Amino acid sequence: MNKIKNIIFDFGGVLIDWNPAYLYRKIFDTEEQVNFFLENICNSAWNIQQDAGRSLAEATKILQTQHPEYATEIAQYYGRWDEMLGGIIEENVNLIETLKANYKVYGLTNWSAETLPIAKSRYDFFEDLHGIVVSGDEKLAKPDARIYQLLLNRYNILPEESLFIDDNTDNILAAQQLGFQTIHFTPDVDLRKVLKDEFHLKI
Repeated sequence: MNKIKNIIFDFGGVLIDWNPAYLYRKIFDTEEQVNFFLENICNSAWNIQQDAGRSLAEATKILQTQHPEYATEIAQYYGRWDEMLGGIIEENVNLIETLKANYKVYGLTNWSAETLPIAKSRYDFFEDLHGIVVSGDEKLAKPDARIYQLLLNRYNILPEESLFIDDNTDNILAAQQLGFQTIHFTPDVDLRKVLKDEFHLKI
């Protein structure tokens, strides 16, 4: 195992608690209705297109044309997007300041270029990162190998010296294929403990 020099964080699900259900539980009466809407209307396959650069206006119009009966609810996805933010995942965000003393710390996120500024205005940790690659800006989204390579090239870092942390299995597998060391973050993972005990990082 190579010595780690760089820590790369995903944002949603690792540093930020983002969940569309937080909004739609206010809109629909039952959890069943919320789940149906987020699985069949404003679903992850639709959302990833905005992460890859499609405009919010175009995305909204497309779905409203396909599902006119949900036109109002679809409009609220981005009209009230800030209500999907549940806050930071504090125990993970708190690691950034400590890690910065000994490592370069970056962000690699699938996120719309139009909505990320909302999160950046709300949470201070973005200013502590040495650099960020945002899928919506690059018109590329994980797990596309090209966005990882863009990060490596832009910041002149090596994958084998970099630890990538993400909550999405496909993104982790893509990073591993490129030679990154990885942590698949899930709610039951104590990230501080894993970094210290398994990767022997200075924390």
